[in-house]
Amino acid sequence: MQANIQTLHHSEDEFGSITVMDDGECRFLSFAPNDEQSRCLKATPHVLQYEYTQAMLLVLLFCQPKRVLILGLGGGSLVTALHRHIPGIHITAVELRATVIELAHRYFQMPRSKRLQIIQQDADDFLNSNELRKVDVVFADLYHGDGVDQVQLRTDFIARCADALKEDGWLVLNCWTEHREDPLLRDALRLHFADIRTVLTGSKNWVILAGKVPDFQTTRSLKDTAERLTASLGFPLMRSLMRSRALGE
Repeated sequence: MQANIQTLHHSEDEFGSITVMDDGECRFLSFAPNDEQSRCLKATPHVLQYEYTQAMLLVLLFCQPKRVLILGLGGGSLVTALHRHIPGIHITAVELRATVIELAHRYFQMPRSKRLQIIQQDADDFLNSNELRKVDVVFADLYHGDGVDQVQLRTDFIARCADALKEDGWLVLNCWTEHREDPLLRDALRLHFADIRTVLTGSKNWVILAGKVPDFQTTRSLKDTAERLTASLGFPLMRSLMRSRALGE
């Protein structure tokens, strides 16, 4: 980040600190010193700035979602990108911290829309509720100031995400490189999903895309779709596609 950084907001809640900074071009959300949870380019807030969030949208090569569930809001970058890119999409986002929801609207240009429902609740508790409407995609990106929330690595969490999906739905999970060696996570994914692909990003995020049914598109077809989506998304989706591997490769 540049030197001329302004602090727009700083507060504390029961889970720690929350800071919003601005360097003139971008807004940043932080939960700890030297931590960056979200980045928003003010001129084009719908264009994802992180390689790992761009990789999460590789799921658009495998399905055309009409209804999605996002667990963990941050600055709302995924919400904003999906709302802009897919007309008619219905988004439910679950965020534990009330201040994070408020700041996503105030500083990160997250839209207010009848197609967008924001719920303040623990994501695990939300998945345990009995009134969930099945979705096409579950995005899980549960992080705090110390790193990945361990709940999203648990076998029962993976099972509940699978239960929240339609028969041909996809789970998109943001983890770290060290989680590639987690046998319980791998086994849970293989138990519930038939098509599991991963992307290791330059920032050492390990993004998992897991589909309930196999996708048999050719590499050429996937590349064509990636090229077509790149123009509207505003970033090179092909980069993430070329990094993708089947689980275990």
